[in-house]
Amino acid sequence: DGGLSVKQKELIALGIGVASRCEPCIYAHVEKCLKAGAMPREVMDAAGVAVMMGGGPVYTYTTVVAAALEHFAAHPVVN
Repeated sequence: DGGLSVKQKELIALGIGVASRCEPCIYAHVEKCLKAGAMPREVMDAAGVAVMMGGGPVYTYTTVVAAALEHFAAHPVVN
């Protein structure tokens, strides 16, 4: 873990993926966030921080985060 937990690191990585507008990154890090124990609310909060930093163009990628959460809700992540 180090100074940050794996969950915290994955939430940060997700925020970077959203800010970078990288759909494959978003799906990969949503999955890793869930595997690390993040709740969907925490995942959406991380996306929200990315939106605060990146504005409108980044906001459109929150729908990708929501779709990834729906995907993994239908296909649960195994730890």
